[in-house]
Amino acid sequence: MEPRTTYVIAFGLATMIVGLVLLRVASRAASRLAGDNAAHRFSQVGEVVAVFLVAGAVAKNCVEGVSLARDAMFVAAYAALGFVLVIATGWVSNRALLGGALGKEIEKGNTAAGVAAGAHYVATGILVSRAVSGSDLRGLGLSAIFFGLALVTLQAFMALFRALTAYDDAEEIRGENVAAALSYGGLTVSVSLLVARALEGDFAGWSVSLKGYAAAVAWVIALYPVRQILVQSLILGAAPTLRGGKLDAAIAQDRNLGLAALEAATYLATALGIARLA
Repeated sequence: MEPRTTYVIAFGLATMIVGLVLLRVASRAASRLAGDNAAHRFSQVGEVVAVFLVAGAVAKNCVEGVSLARDAMFVAAYAALGFVLVIATGWVSNRALLGGALGKEIEKGNTAAGVAAGAHYVATGILVSRAVSGSDLRGLGLSAIFFGLALVTLQAFMALFRALTAYDDAEEIRGENVAAALSYGGLTVSVSLLVARALEGDFAGWSVSLKGYAAAVAWVIALYPVRQILVQSLILGAAPTLRGGKLDAAIAQDRNLGLAALEAATYLATALGIARLA
């Protein structure tokens, strides 16, 4: 029996409220360390978005409408898993970027660090919202496994893209370059959108599911030609390059916020287009 829309929405709202309350408690502890600065707020924006994404996904994927007790039990279990994955993975991603110094940079009020941290939480929320699906213990285990696979895929593509830029994202963010953080954040969220798309569909066995996953994530490669051809060539009027170029100089040297925002928007538009059409 298909549950009523209002019934599902009620579970979604309840999950969202609980998640925000937990986030509020954690945020109070973090704000005492980081101070009430813009960097901390940008990081918190990512956490809030992630909570909303996970709450909506849990309500949609876990509520069956057969039994209130059963629905409540599995919504609670999947939501708990989702929120733990968001916080833990966001923390790990933040440490990976600056070797554990990102939190200290946020404490100092480094806005670029806050933007990067917020992007990590949004990206994690997107992955968790697609991976968390099911209404039994088997589905709970599969959710954790495929989320781990998606996270490794995201980090691998981010490392590849970072290797193809002439500047070091970590050093630029440490140096309070908000333009570099915007570029990095836009790419991170866009890659997560395409990786999350690969998590769609029912589990049909390991061989079939993994082949479908690999075919879907291959679309991430399309983001790099977009950067070099659409942004660097058509907008900046410079020749496309495999590595570096006028766009990298504008981000790293000129710290051009408008161009960084345009680059990030181009990534996002491309990812959303592929996710809808491919």
